[in-house]
Amino acid sequence: MKRFNRNTRHEMPRLNTASLPDLIFTLLFFFMITTTMKQNPVRVDYTPPKATELEKLEKKSLVTYIYVGKPSQQYRKQYGNESVIQLNDKFAELSAVQDYITQERAGMREDEKSRMQVSLKIDEHTKMGIVSDLKLALREAQALKISYDAVKRNTPFH
Repeated sequence: MKRFNRNTRHEMPRLNTASLPDLIFTLLFFFMITTTMKQNPVRVDYTPPKATELEKLEKKSLVTYIYVGKPSQQYRKQYGNESVIQLNDKFAELSAVQDYITQERAGMREDEKSRMQVSLKIDEHTKMGIVSDLKLALREAQALKISYDAVKRNTPFH
């Protein structure tokens, strides 16, 4: 019969980490494939106006988009046929524009806040009254860098 000696020391075997990089890359690829970037659906009918002098936006991460146009067909019963403002993925009143700009600024780094630009994507058939009111609301929110979205016109104005 054998006696067990408690005084002998047994070391725990070391953990084999050879397959750890494979596991990490597998998880990385899984999250890269399954993750989608948040995109706000456009809920207004939007046909950009045509223009002859266009410039591309430099840094799109500093741009905040505001859509203006008639509600899409599925929202017309609820919102009517007049032009509405869309902020992110919701319809909003003019009074909400200032809070929206403040919220967008809060999500930016301090050095980027002064370079923030608002891009107005306005349907070509929208009346200028709502555009003027929107510009006033943006001025009150200290959003002074405004651009208008447009597509290239093939022939110049005559």
